[in-house]
Amino acid sequence: MSLINTKIQPFSATAFKNGEFVDVTDEDLMGSWSIMFFYPADFTFVCPTELGDLADHHDELQAMGVNIYSVSTDTHFTHKAWHASSDTIGKIRYTMIGDPTATVSRNFDILREDEGLANRGTFLIDPDGVIQVMEVTAEGVGRNAAELVRKAKAAIYVRQHPGEVCPAKWEEGAETLAPSLDLVGKI
Repeated sequence: MSLINTKIQPFSATAFKNGEFVDVTDEDLMGSWSIMFFYPADFTFVCPTELGDLADHHDELQAMGVNIYSVSTDTHFTHKAWHASSDTIGKIRYTMIGDPTATVSRNFDILREDEGLANRGTFLIDPDGVIQVMEVTAEGVGRNAAELVRKAKAAIYVRQHPGEVCPAKWEEGAETLAPSLDLVGKI
């Protein structure tokens, strides 16, 4: 079942952020745009490339009002150790949620139950807690944070401009569409 246009489920977890352990709940995601960025495990191979890429886009996403939460089934202690031992992970300033009970991963239907690991899943959540964008890839396929930024800009634009939609490859400032009966068959 697709989670698009569904409200996120309640959760509570401990995370590592900026040298501290912090508590995070579903309520923390309300009122602003949020990215939940699931990955299989700390101290692996593709995961640090993705998290580092996302860290490189952190300031741009923050300027757009989008908060980032990475999530794996590792503990917040493991996140701290990884942050301290890897130059790539050391540049992360966003919240790294530990999900050792897999509650958050199950809530987003992203858990590989037989392995206890999350799949690579990205969820863009609007200020009302509703999932607007989701992407899931196989373990060997890394994601592109620049494309995630583009999707976030499109989702924010559509929310701010009711009656307009963003076509394929839409970039900020490009033309949008206004769906209507007159537009059917004209594209």
